[in-house]
Amino acid sequence: MTRNIIPILITASIFLAGVALAQTPAANPKVLFKTTKGDITIELYPAKAPITVANILAYVGDKFYDGLIFHRVIPGFMIQTGGLTAEMSQKSGKPAIKNESGNGLKNARGSAAMARTQDLDSATSQFYINLVNNSQLDEMKYCAFGKVVAGMDVVDAIAKVPTGSKRGHQNVPLEPITILSATVVDGK
Repeated sequence: MTRNIIPILITASIFLAGVALAQTPAANPKVLFKTTKGDITIELYPAKAPITVANILAYVGDKFYDGLIFHRVIPGFMIQTGGLTAEMSQKSGKPAIKNESGNGLKNARGSAAMARTQDLDSATSQFYINLVNNSQLDEMKYCAFGKVVAGMDVVDAIAKVPTGSKRGHQNVPLEPITILSATVVDGK
């Protein structure tokens, strides 16, 4: 009788392990930003910045970023998006979130971090992608939450576009670079 129980126990254990694995979500979701310059995929780090990542994913889920532009491009520094239309109108978003800087993630080349005002807890939807290592932004408590894992060539191409002033904003690409869509492509 014991010979018959062992295969059943092994089969049940394998089944339960498979169910557990199937229910485990991907640890680091990825968001694909399709832009008029190409695709950029950013891996998010919820273990390091849970509030920030949940905030970004909520905006993605609401299709908030679709149709917005990269409105601030500074070569040798960063590119910024997440709040303005091509007409330079501010899109109204959710309430500001708590700053999660000091989480171990750095403002290094390719990292994504939250834009904010002088108020530490003022970040909403806008974020930037670092073109170089910007350790001074770590000291200034700007919260990194993710990293470009595909499309850094697109980020670099955006950094090279001609910019100027438009409706009171500086460093605006003269030809709008629009986010066509933002979708979660891995995990939730």
